[in-house]
Amino acid sequence: MKLNIIILAFLALFLVSCEKKESVTETKQKAEEHSKHEDSELAALTQEQMNAVGVSLGQIEMKELTATIKANGALSVPNNNKANATSLYGGVIKTLNVQVGDFVRKGQVIATIANPEFIQLQEDYLTTGSRITFAEQEYRRQKELFDNDAGAKKNLQNAEAELKTLRTRRASLQRQIQMMGISPAGISNKNLRSGLAVTAPISGAISNVFLQIGSYIDVSTPVAEIVDNSSLHLDLQVFEKDLPLIKVGQKIHFTLTNNPIEEYDAEVYSIGSAFENQSKTVPIHCKVKGNKTNLIDGMNTTAVVSLSNQLMPAVPNSAITSADGKDYIFLVSNKEEHSEEQHSKEEKSHGKTVNFERIEVVRGTSEMGYTAITPVKTIPQGAKIAIKGAFFINAKLVNSGGHEH
Repeated sequence: MKLNIIILAFLALFLVSCEKKESVTETKQKAEEHSKHEDSELAALTQEQMNAVGVSLGQIEMKELTATIKANGALSVPNNNKANATSLYGGVIKTLNVQVGDFVRKGQVIATIANPEFIQLQEDYLTTGSRITFAEQEYRRQKELFDNDAGAKKNLQNAEAELKTLRTRRASLQRQIQMMGISPAGISNKNLRSGLAVTAPISGAISNVFLQIGSYIDVSTPVAEIVDNSSLHLDLQVFEKDLPLIKVGQKIHFTLTNNPIEEYDAEVYSIGSAFENQSKTVPIHCKVKGNKTNLIDGMNTTAVVSLSNQLMPAVPNSAITSADGKDYIFLVSNKEEHSEEQHSKEEKSHGKTVNFERIEVVRGTSEMGYTAITPVKTIPQGAKIAIKGAFFINAKLVNSGGHEH
């Protein structure tokens, strides 16, 4: 009986001992994993390695750079620089002389339309002219009779009214024919025109053609749309907090959303006085300056508004490296990448090492080889950073990331 109790006691002690060992092992593993996570932002370079790749140290400096505001917008053409080529009379399109992209000048013939009514209008004009000639003769005859007391006054009045009516009718027809683009003086029985020319109301580029040959056109149907890109301007949407910083005359640099490489220039000429729809943005109108090649009404843009010079923390461009869509600098750190034993071995074999901690930053304006930065975490004042060779340090960090110690 006593022997069984002793055996049970030993078994209990053995199980408790195993649980403690497992707990200690698990705690060590968690600590190692945490240490590895911290080390994932650390890279160690020896002095030989730093010299070989040109890594040099410095500090974050306060530089006077031009402050900027980023804003989104779109290109647009004022309505008085857009026009539709339309006809004042209905008809069937017989010829179409333009296509999308063509440049046309004001008064240039875009299309011709045909309608039998055009001939009828010219016929009425010629007939009215003949009737006026007869009415004038009748008026002179009735006036002569009335002056010699041989005719009634009523007949003279009728002749005068008929003459005035016909003259009014001819003036109306003459004006209509002129609006058709036909000279009334050139109309005769031998050259009645059945076609009508549709001309460009402004100079510009054809942005759209709405009809085709054989289509019927009326007063409400445009043949083509014309846009004058020489008056192209940029409409930006600026947030309420940035509005006090915008002034008329400020320079704008912008790029197209679909072509961020080529840069264009503009200048602020008007600031809106009301919010745009439900957004807390105010429209800023800018004139596009200089080169306007490939710029089209409606294109989306990203713009940078240049403000006055300001003192801001900045580093040389070579101190910033990018990875996974983020920007980083490397801070000289007291943290250890390796264990003390491995670190001691590396010092003996390669000399003293320098540990670099990768710090995420937000880029600001760039000027004269320096870029303004805003660190995501606080950096001690006077801390040393790598001002050259950040790319190589990041490569060392990435390469060592796949071989955990």
